[in-house]
Amino acid sequence: MKPVRVAVVQDAAVAFNVVASIARVGELLAQAATSGTDLVPFPEAFVAGFPSGLDWGGPGTAVRGDDGQFDYLRYHAGAITVPGPDCEMLGALAARHDVNLIIGVIERRGTTLCCTVLQFRRDGILAGVRRKIMPTMAERTIWGQSDGSSLHAVDLDIGRLGTVICWENYMPLLRQAIYAQGIDFYCAPTADDLESWGASMRHIALEGRCFVLSACQFSRRADFPPDYGWFPSNDPDFIVSRGGSMIVDPFGTVLAGPVVDAATILRAELDRDLVTRGRHSFDAAGHYSRPDIFNLTVDRTSRASVDFLDAIGLQQLSRCP
Repeated sequence: MKPVRVAVVQDAAVAFNVVASIARVGELLAQAATSGTDLVPFPEAFVAGFPSGLDWGGPGTAVRGDDGQFDYLRYHAGAITVPGPDCEMLGALAARHDVNLIIGVIERRGTTLCCTVLQFRRDGILAGVRRKIMPTMAERTIWGQSDGSSLHAVDLDIGRLGTVICWENYMPLLRQAIYAQGIDFYCAPTADDLESWGASMRHIALEGRCFVLSACQFSRRADFPPDYGWFPSNDPDFIVSRGGSMIVDPFGTVLAGPVVDAATILRAELDRDLVTRGRHSFDAAGHYSRPDIFNLTVDRTSRASVDFLDAIGLQQLSRCP
């Protein structure tokens, strides 16, 4: 089977600037899409930035204060709509560079912001949208929760791919829902730059018997406006997110990374036969699952906070005589 060539991007977003962020994606794709690259995952919230400075603590999290509200206003302005023109531009970049593109965005969905990952095929078609179902800690003051309707794997020309965002990876039932869809590649875009993250990625590769590709941002204080947020230091070189991106095979072997304290593009050639070979001995959603004892039900229906029932009969019933 032909090797799958992947390039994992670890770099800084252009905070709150969608146009500049998409231009940066184009620059990085031009670097990543060499030697027949098939798949390029980007970090969580790359367009247009993770809310660093709002989640460190300090006045940035004061939702009743002007500082926090104006920071949020600026952050909100850097979100995109899906589908929409910015989404189409990202798809066009995937097609131009002939790669399957996985990229984190901040999505304006109704009146709420969602941490979302867009999954484009190499022809530029949007194959899937994954919305983070559970924001972490202070993220909950900035992003909304999403329902289970996006918990779908996508089929690409290189195989089946699932995406699990940041600390969703610590939700074992969510992982099982992704494994059960027969994935070959497990993308874990994140903003977690802790050393412990690497241990989790190796565990997930072994548990799911799949290739794990984790992309994390690398950013400094200078990557954010000087009048924005609250950081432990205002030194322009202060590292806000140190990275830690990595590529792991289905037996837990680290093929590339983790790289910290630098921007980078990690590369590897992946042998898909390792997925099947690994599941010979362990298949978390197959022969090792014991459905007679354990059973997981996943609700993938779309949920709304308000349902408008506009059928004619209902309208007539609601009218006064």
